Amino acid sequence: MKAPFKTHLDSYLAFLRIEKALQPNTLASYRLDLSRYLTFLCSEQGFQNIAYVDVHHIEAFLQELKAAGLSPASLGRNISSVRNFHTWLVMEQLAPANPAEHIDLPKNVRKLPEVLSVTEVTDMISVYSDSEKPADLRNQAVIELLYSAGLRVSELTGMVLDQLYFEIGFVRVIGKGNKERLVPVGTIAVETVENYLEHVRPTFFRTREKSRGAVFLNQRGGPLSRMGVWNIVQEAALRAGVTKNVYPHIFRHSFATHLLEGGADLRAVQEMLGHVNITTTEIYTHVDRSLLHQIHKQYHPRA
Repeated sequence: MKAPFKTHLDSYLAFLRIEKALQPNTLASYRLDLSRYLTFLCSEQGFQNIAYVDVHHIEAFLQELKAAGLSPASLGRNISSVRNFHTWLVMEQLAPANPAEHIDLPKNVRKLPEVLSVTEVTDMISVYSDSEKPADLRNQAVIELLYSAGLRVSELTGMVLDQLYFEIGFVRVIGKGNKERLVPVGTIAVETVENYLEHVRPTFFRTREKSRGAVFLNQRGGPLSRMGVWNIVQEAALRAGVTKNVYPHIFRHSFATHLLEGGADLRAVQEMLGHVNITTTEIYTHVDRSLLHQIHKQYHPRA
């Protein structure tokens, strides 16, 4: 990538990090998408000045992505990244107009998220119930809190002790864009996490500097990592005999789906999940309807 383009990219990523407060994973996605885009412009189009890009060059880039086999969802993300980048270029007076402004996002049939049944969640938690091993007690608390509060894995691993308000049955969650929300936590999860905090966390704790106040620690005294959580749920699924593709985020999907199946208000679920737009939450109503359709097909005599 040529020097002027790299300078633009670095400045834009700094803008997203400082002004928009985007999370590291989101910044990494922008860096990947835009590095590929700017490298294409340099190598295929021979550009020296970003201001000369027009809609035809962007369409050529998208054709290359399609030829590489990217899914509609990935294409859509790349279009959004390029569009937002050019919007910033115009704002910074580095380009006269946004050539990506009128490029349509690809039609994408939204894939319904897979969810666990209540029985499967219970079975995964139960594999640790009779154990007295410190790591098992922690692992049980991790899954209980993931499911009870519908947390993203980053929200769980980043949670510190000051965010626990168990005396009133809530946790304070720091979500995407550093937005805060209060989420209720069930009695069983509270008891399980408190048991971990009282009997296990002190045995893992080494120093304040190492733990950084994190709720969940690894056995070396540092904050539990995303990969650590992934390993925990994989082990629980294996031991419980759950054959679905299990990963930490599936507990968030299951949390929302089970609430809606039980009659919870959609906007209440939206607030608990921390979704800015209710249309993001509405996908779980489709999961609910698909379950109803499955039940109808299974039991109705003329389905």
